[in-house]
Amino acid sequence: MKDRIINRVEEIGKELLQLSRDIHGCPETAFEERKAARWQKELLERHGFTVEMPFCAMETAFRAVKKGREEGPTVAFLSEYDALKGLGHACGHNIIAASSVGAGIALGSVLEDIAGEVQVIGTPGEEEGGGKIYMVERGCFAGVDFALMVHPNTKNLIGRGGLAAQSVRIEFLGRAAHSAVPDKGVNALTSLIAFFNGIDTLRQTWPNSAKINGIITRGGTASNVIPDLAEACFTVRASTKKELNAMYRDLNRVAEAAAMVTGASFLLEGEPVYAERYPNSAMGEAFKRNMESLGETMEYPDPRERFGSSDVGNVSLELPTIHEYLAIADTSVAGHTVEFREAAVSPRGGEVVLLAAEGLALTGWDLLTDGDLREAAREEYRRNVLPFRD
Repeated sequence: MKDRIINRVEEIGKELLQLSRDIHGCPETAFEERKAARWQKELLERHGFTVEMPFCAMETAFRAVKKGREEGPTVAFLSEYDALKGLGHACGHNIIAASSVGAGIALGSVLEDIAGEVQVIGTPGEEEGGGKIYMVERGCFAGVDFALMVHPNTKNLIGRGGLAAQSVRIEFLGRAAHSAVPDKGVNALTSLIAFFNGIDTLRQTWPNSAKINGIITRGGTASNVIPDLAEACFTVRASTKKELNAMYRDLNRVAEAAAMVTGASFLLEGEPVYAERYPNSAMGEAFKRNMESLGETMEYPDPRERFGSSDVGNVSLELPTIHEYLAIADTSVAGHTVEFREAAVSPRGGEVVLLAAEGLALTGWDLLTDGDLREAAREEYRRNVLPFRD
């Protein structure tokens, strides 16, 4: 049966590679991925899936479903397809979309004799906005037992975690005045600079994993005018949502103090939190075995390695989830660069589309047919993840 799954990926390989190239060639940013979503919907419908789009009150989200012989476990492959502003698909989401669609079609082709259900869930806005956060909150994953996806990388990895992250914006409001009479104004930029200095003071009190980076987006219009408006944006990261929430409370206290310096007022806004990621090792090991049967050696991340963030962490808090990595470029190539963007449509990028589709579909088959694997994944989730849910 696994040979049938692999053969099915090969049979639809041209369609998957075309999908990957089309998405890459037409980059659409967060929640604007209309063509990418439509192309996936049409391909899935051609292969027997029932597709709901829009989904979860989002125009470019979708759920594609194909049912087995009878009720059973539900396996979902997660698709991402938003691009980076100004860089296009420099994170390789075209590969994620094509491989998840391919995995769904391949596994869906062998459902007639088994119980269960296969879904492909289209999740917009990973790079900005956190589409999966809203989908979790709106109950998208309530009926899903296991979630799987593969992300392009410069290494073949399983079990890599991720940090909690939040985008934060602050605005200080003062009063404009001519620089010849600064006492007549309230300098919003002075408060913003005090806010940056306060953050530097607080760094020593935060956990070692805590990270914060910010830029000033508005700081005045002329050097001879006291700025009445100053604004900055930050990305804040921590090991867990709990730590991140504590940092946000600290930022609010620093903002209050910085506003008090000049008499300005302030507005501090935090976007929805990208949760930390809990990779399911039982599922990851099954994926590793399947990838190695396909000729790909999988490794484990160096514990000293720096992690990024993704809204798949919010999914991993809800159900057993894997977000594994396959290399499309040399380790000298950084993600979110022009070089990585080109690697996403390179010959190796095309190979990874098919390899990821095969590995995901084979692991999905294992989950649908192996009760011991399902129980191991669920027990690990109950033991290692549930205690960290809010």
